[in-house]
Amino acid sequence: MTRVFSGVKPTGHLTLGNYLGAIRRWVDVDQRRSDALFCVVDLHALTVDHDPARVRRLSRQAATLLLAAGLDPELCTVFVQSHVDEHARLSYVMECVATDGEMRRMVQYKEKAARERERGGSVRLSLLTYPVLMAADILAYGTDEVPVGDDQTQHVELTRDLAVRFNQRYGHTFVVPRATRPEVAARVMNLQEPTSKMGKSDDSGPGIVYLLDEPEAVRKKVMRAVTDSGAEVVYDREARPGVANLLEILAACGGGNPEDLSGVYESYGTLKKATAEAVVELLRPVQERHKELCADPAYVEGVLRDGAEKAREMAKPMVDSAYRAIGLLPA
Repeated sequence: MTRVFSGVKPTGHLTLGNYLGAIRRWVDVDQRRSDALFCVVDLHALTVDHDPARVRRLSRQAATLLLAAGLDPELCTVFVQSHVDEHARLSYVMECVATDGEMRRMVQYKEKAARERERGGSVRLSLLTYPVLMAADILAYGTDEVPVGDDQTQHVELTRDLAVRFNQRYGHTFVVPRATRPEVAARVMNLQEPTSKMGKSDDSGPGIVYLLDEPEAVRKKVMRAVTDSGAEVVYDREARPGVANLLEILAACGGGNPEDLSGVYESYGTLKKATAEAVVELLRPVQERHKELCADPAYVEGVLRDGAEKAREMAKPMVDSAYRAIGLLPA
């Protein structure tokens, strides 16, 4: 059976982009056709300045939302990264396979490091090496497929390179994974800056729809979305990114095609209203289930505890094998 691994980083509240770009596919497709693991990657949240209490709070919220969205512990494994020591164990081994040049070529590192230099500061070493931890996350489970958004594809390619290099140097140990992406809305853009991703760590609140936003807040954000010059509703990602983003969101909510939908609406106003209502209805069952789960924290804790135990049993043999292959004495 195909094994799938993916995760969410608790650096902010989960957004519509997270849901349409990843989580819904996990629920509708991946957990039903594969041996799937879904993880709250809390160790990755430590690569930037953070409030420890907030990381814990967002980790619990993310796990609860994954369950509320429809991940079923009977079908897949849901857990928190730091609860499984094998992630950190394998990460150091993979650092001994990766090169400094590979790390510094990672787009996210270059962008964040450049911003910090402009401010007169510097980034944490863990930001440079975190793609190796991501590789360890994936390789520890013999993962075949990694469903990711466009911005993480480079990291999966690095994972593939590291797996191949390790296998060639030390003997075949790891499965070489591949990235998979949804056809529509793989990258939902910020409503106020439609050339930028709708990121949960972004400070531009008006452009981000969060999964727990009240319906009226959702409507307000969508109705105030930046559009483009002209009045005709045309799907053109390059020339009209604002309208294209709305059409892609609407298409993803209803399972349609953004190009086909562009001929349905006569004005930006009607397009925005339809998109707002589609998003509200999409999020309604997730929010209702989230409330139920928040009222039963013991259930969520039990899911995470059982998930970590299951994940640990799956990862330990692989990591132990990697330790032996690279030359470490068994304990």
